[in-house]
Amino acid sequence: MEKPITIQHDNLALTATIHYPVRDGACPEKKMPLVVICHGFIGSRIGVDRLFLLASRLLAQRGFLVIRFDFAGCGESEGVYGEHGLDSMIAQTRSVLDYGLSLDCVDPLRVTLLGHSLGGAVALLTGTRDRRVKSLALWSPVSYPFSDIVKIVGRGVYDETVKKGQADYQGYKLKPEFFESLQQHQPFQEASKFSGDVFIAHGTSDDVIPADYSFLLEKTFWLRGEGRCDKNILFQADHTYSQGVHKNELYQSTLDWLATHEKRQQDWQHWSI
Repeated sequence: MEKPITIQHDNLALTATIHYPVRDGACPEKKMPLVVICHGFIGSRIGVDRLFLLASRLLAQRGFLVIRFDFAGCGESEGVYGEHGLDSMIAQTRSVLDYGLSLDCVDPLRVTLLGHSLGGAVALLTGTRDRRVKSLALWSPVSYPFSDIVKIVGRGVYDETVKKGQADYQGYKLKPEFFESLQQHQPFQEASKFSGDVFIAHGTSDDVIPADYSFLLEKTFWLRGEGRCDKNILFQADHTYSQGVHKNELYQSTLDWLATHEKRQQDWQHWSI
């Protein structure tokens, strides 16, 4: 079962969809793992070619409770996207976590953030600040927020925001504060602060965010004192995994990793008892 919900963040209403792994939407006796999905730059909770919608349904079939939401100013959520920088996106994600963890059927020890592109950076940065996040699944993650987004929108758009106070990009009004917030965060430098397990997926034909980033990010995670990091580099996959074969591989490798992660957690709990 899936249904639309509204999650309050400060004075903004964030539109989201919750996927229950049971047909009637009721919470079963056994608590369920939670996955929260963070979309990318000027994206939505549906995703390009329904990337997040399909992923959520598959995750729900595997027993996960899933929440996918629109960041402020995107999709159906209130707000102006260009007025909400990375700090706000992190705070919005934490508000969604608040909602998810307020449900009696959610296991607070099994919480995963899944983020794509800029949403991958948001997921990572949220995980370093919020100990409720136990694991991360990062799809084609942004690693240099400012330079990566400026490359996407073009230098002219950025220069216009500086000169005129705002600029239009595909109908979204971007302001200097948005780019300033991107400059203030370096996921590579903060990655070591996250102690949980991590999964990274990236396509070799990604012409938006280079796959090389994920190799470097994996190395950064492995240098930590705790937590595993696994990756899947998908041959010839693009940034949004638009080909069916690549989408299927992305979903299957993520589901397999989550199942392995769940088993490791259970084995560890049994051993520690």
